[in-house]
Amino acid sequence: MAHWEPMLEQVMRERAVKLLAYAAMVTGNDAEAHDVLQDALVKCFSKRRTFDHVNAAEAYVRRAIPTVYIDRIRHRRTRDKADQRASQPESLVTAVDDQIDIQRALAGLAPRVRTCMVLRFYDDMTVAQIAHTLGLAEGTVKRYLSDGASALAQVLGVPDAGFSYPETVPVISNRKEGR
Repeated sequence: MAHWEPMLEQVMRERAVKLLAYAAMVTGNDAEAHDVLQDALVKCFSKRRTFDHVNAAEAYVRRAIPTVYIDRIRHRRTRDKADQRASQPESLVTAVDDQIDIQRALAGLAPRVRTCMVLRFYDDMTVAQIAHTLGLAEGTVKRYLSDGASALAQVLGVPDAGFSYPETVPVISNRKEGR
């Protein structure tokens, strides 16, 4: 058994469910989430990296998921152009029912917009960090976040008041003062 295999087994045993849920938020598709997670694991462990702790390994895989997903989209588009197939843009979910959840709403967004929204509001990354992670200009990230917020507001049936995105998000605690 290679020295990295026990860590991979531990990550899969202890963190696979969380990593898969994260990948599903990024991809908006459960089947693609499995593929993206698999590719991220291969990417992270095929270079025979060593990790001191399962937390470090999980963090490394989590950081790889958005990149792997965007790479898959790029490869797919390149292949589609070579095959001269017209790509179908993902449609927004227009029917709003009482049971809608954020994952379903995110699934209606374009892949890059969805990825930016997840990185910003789930991973609490700044615009600059998202731009660096995805290799995009900060203005492009801001545009994706604005488009995503407008689309989600429409799907979720909430007013879109021209959101602006601060570089930090305030943390609200339920703890009472003085404790």
